[in-house]
Order: sequence, then structure tokens, then C-alpha cells
Amino acid sequence: MELFSLNGKVAIVTGALGLIGKEHCKALSEAGANVVVADLNLEKCEEFALSLKTKSIGVFLDVTRKEILESALNTIIDRFGKIDILINNAAINDMFENPKAAAEQSKFENYPLEIWQKSLDVNLTGVFLCSQVFGKQMADQGSGSIINIASTYGITGPDQSLYIDKNGKQNFFKPPAYSATKGGVIAFTKYLAAYWGKNGVRVNTLSPGGVENNQDEFFIEQYSKRTPLNKMAEVNDYKGAVVFLASDASKYMTGANLIVDGGWTCW
Repeated sequence: MELFSLNGKVAIVTGALGLIGKEHCKALSEAGANVVVADLNLEKCEEFALSLKTKSIGVFLDVTRKEILESALNTIIDRFGKIDILINNAAINDMFENPKAAAEQSKFENYPLEIWQKSLDVNLTGVFLCSQVFGKQMADQGSGSIINIASTYGITGPDQSLYIDKNGKQNFFKPPAYSATKGGVIAFTKYLAAYWGKNGVRVNTLSPGGVENNQDEFFIEQYSKRTPLNKMAEVNDYKGAVVFLASDASKYMTGANLIVDGGWTCW
């Protein structure tokens, strides 16, 4: 079990206050790492950091602003002296101001350019900037593990029929920006793995499937039917994969995409 130990390691998780982000933080802390809880709400980051088992801190982080990332880096180095693990988890899903208009706005033909651009800025450029700032520190140290969070929709096209309700109404379409950015994250992972391999920095992708989170029962049922394990993920189903990718248990693994989706992409 020593292979999975993160004792003495320092990890930063972006988008750490999200549903899965919190589970990433818990997993790393339970394995022994000191965690930097990074998100847009500093007070809540600090509060959540206090709930973790190890010496952890909260920091304000906007992944689209390099100067804020560099300030966070200085804070982490001052506090811990190093960074061993980066989880690029921060991402956005489209939100439409008028839910009644979501079906029309989310159609590819009508999809707003400003929403496309915002998704690129956070989901893809944010991964680039965080890797540039925090990954360089790892490369200078000669070791580190970067875990980029993608999605099954970065591998396969969305099944738009999932978003039809039990009355046969298309409530919305899974948007093009999500697939494009998550696919980009997978490709970027391979680039960075090849680039920083000589520096001892491993870079891998984790592609999770859908998580059950109070969705409509009809949606859960339809999603589960599309999955060989016949269910959506529970919120803590990715903790083991995160620890594996962060630890020496995966020390000869880089440039890979670890798919944990209940079998969704095997059909």
C-alpha cells in the first residue's frame, strides 16, 4: 500500500469546491497529501480546507488569469516549499439565462459565440495556464504528477436523446464547447507528457462518466440504460483513480487517459 501513499506530498486542486472537486481533495488528503483547495470563493476554500485530515489551505484562484495563478504559486511555495500534484479540475457547464429558451440556444446552429469562448477560456486555456505556472515548478523540481480532468464526451459524441424528457420534449442539447474543450484537454495531456517526461513530470487524463446528483429520475434511468454497469457514478467513485494517478502506483504511466465511466464508452 506504500505505492499509494501521498504522505509528505503537496497537491493543488482547481475547481475544488465543485461536486467532484471536493472528492478529489478528500481523496488526496486521506492518502496523506497536504491539499491546496483552490477556487473562486476564498472563504469557502479556507473553510473546506480546515475539514480535511491533513495540513491544507485554501486559496483564491481564477484559472484564466495568469497573475493570480503566479500569486497562488508564491503562497504555496512560501507555505509548503514545493508542489507535487496538480489536478486541473476547474471547468464550466453552460448555463442559459432563460431555461425555457435553452433548447433553442443550445442547438449547434444557434450556439452563442460568447458562451463558446468562455468555455474555451476556462476549460482549455485554464488547463494550459495552470500547467504552465504550477507545472513549471514541478519541472524545475524534477518530479510531479499532473492530472487533467476530461470527460467521456471528450472521447465520444454526446447522445442528445438523453436530454429528451419523458414527454418527448428536447429540453436542451449538450453543447459543442464541452466536447471540444474536453477533447482538447486529452490531446494537450499527450503533448505535455511528451514535453515534460525528461523532467520527471507525469501528465495523465482522468475521464469520468456522469455522476448522479439529483437529476430527474427519467434522465437517471435513461443514462443508466446506456451504461454496462447500469447506473450513474456515485460522487466518490473517482477517488481511487485520483490517488492512483497522483501516487507512485502509476509511476510508469504518462500521456494516458484513464476512463472511469461504468463502461459508457465501450459501446
